[in-house]
Amino acid sequence: MFTTRTWLALAILSAFALPASAQTFRVQCPERTTLHPPVDGKPNPSIKCQQISGGDGFATMADGTQTYLFAFGPLSGLRDIYNGLPGTQSQSVFMQPSPVSAGAPSNLVGMPDASFGFNGAIGLTRDPALADDPACAVASPPSYCTTGLDGYVDARAIMDVGVMNGSEPAPLMAIDEDDEFFLTLTNVGQVMRPDLFEQHTVHFHGYPNASAYYDGVPDASAAINIGGSFTYYYLAPDAGTYFWHCHITPPEHLQMGMVGQLYVRPRQNRAVGDLGEALFLANKAANLVRDAAHNPLNSPTADGLHCTDILCTGQTPAPAGASTSNGHSGVAATGKLYAYNDGDGSTAYDVEYPLQMMSFDPNFHFVGMTFNPEAFTDLKDKYFMLNGRGYPDTITEGSLTTQATDGTLHASQPLPSIINIPAGGRALLRISDLNVTEYHTLASLGIPMHVIAINARLLRAADGTNMAYDTNSITLGGGESLDVILDATNLTAPKTFYLYTPQLDHLSNDAENFGGMMTEVNVCATVNPVTKIGTGCRP
Repeated sequence: MFTTRTWLALAILSAFALPASAQTFRVQCPERTTLHPPVDGKPNPSIKCQQISGGDGFATMADGTQTYLFAFGPLSGLRDIYNGLPGTQSQSVFMQPSPVSAGAPSNLVGMPDASFGFNGAIGLTRDPALADDPACAVASPPSYCTTGLDGYVDARAIMDVGVMNGSEPAPLMAIDEDDEFFLTLTNVGQVMRPDLFEQHTVHFHGYPNASAYYDGVPDASAAINIGGSFTYYYLAPDAGTYFWHCHITPPEHLQMGMVGQLYVRPRQNRAVGDLGEALFLANKAANLVRDAAHNPLNSPTADGLHCTDILCTGQTPAPAGASTSNGHSGVAATGKLYAYNDGDGSTAYDVEYPLQMMSFDPNFHFVGMTFNPEAFTDLKDKYFMLNGRGYPDTITEGSLTTQATDGTLHASQPLPSIINIPAGGRALLRISDLNVTEYHTLASLGIPMHVIAINARLLRAADGTNMAYDTNSITLGGGESLDVILDATNLTAPKTFYLYTPQLDHLSNDAENFGGMMTEVNVCATVNPVTKIGTGCRP
């Protein structure tokens, strides 16, 4: 659904702003589509949704400097994002009544603390207009007539949570191959720059065959004004590591922090598991699967000869361990997962870590907070970061909090960079570079980096030959990504290695002579595959 483009400088909070009750915001997250019909009368788990804000905020650099951001922030999945997980949710989780309402002063401002347990869309509440909806007067009304949740969102809650709540990196997104993804962007404006009426968009960088209308390039698609919401629609493409950013004046908005990571999990993860079976039943109901002899989720007798699908049980090893969904990835809660549809299990891993390489020019960010014109030709980055943090903050587990100008605390750097690998296990590093001025190099000593994919493409020759390779360093330019596996199969805990840049000027936090783009790789006795917290990691 799309909102009425009512003009409201939500983030300015000025005397010219209309009251929140006069605003109309909406999210869109259907419980069924033609491609993904209901499963046993319930919303199809392959419909995924997320809500984000476009505005501003602050992050704290590793030398203690507070840095101003143009940034995206979370408006759904807040509990998961606070815990360093993707904020993407299934429809049944996303479309829940929000605990934050317009009827009373909000009990939530900005990102929550660890006690917050809500992952749905912030502000989602009963639509007062449903009383006049003729569809609700028929004998079999739509389900939203009973729940009252048709996508209507209170503007008060959006203001309370979204204003000055930008994060670095932008909210993490993760979907499964073949999912339908509904992403709502709400532009709350920039508090520190009331003179700006910046539009924002979402551009999924590297997505194959993206619809121009939803591609985020303002020349060919919609741009979102302050006080407006827009829902992007994507059919998840091939598995791999992608990223996303605002495409309004990209050099400025990327340098100011409007960049985030997205990854797509492969079909191969659904070869077994209760959710995989649910997806099969849904597709079967929609006549989207072949007969049993050619369907990987229902072909116990497939021998690899009569089935050409890469997911056939005769060709692909099933993930080890239990087959219960963990609620976050839609795959087995234990046992190995896969980075790609490899057909031979070569991309198997135990834990995964998104690593976004980025750097900031502190002068450009300071000028961006004032009314002075920015000088793009003078950009000189001095803060070098992994997931928005410089060393030693990179090895701090949990969300980092920064105080905004209104005195409230915001968890503006929620994504840790420390890498914990279970002894005998494998870690998948989803590495992306979103810099606008620099190339970045990362080196690993002690554990070689096994490069399995470049720019969301599995390294395979035309004849199927595995072209993956081992190296001790990788170099990326802006707009590139790599998938790397660190293999601790022959290592015992505890051991600590370092992942760092050999570019010495990138090992700094502005004027400091240490820090920057470096983190630890710990081999632990055990690692929780969801929280990534390890035990027995240090001598």
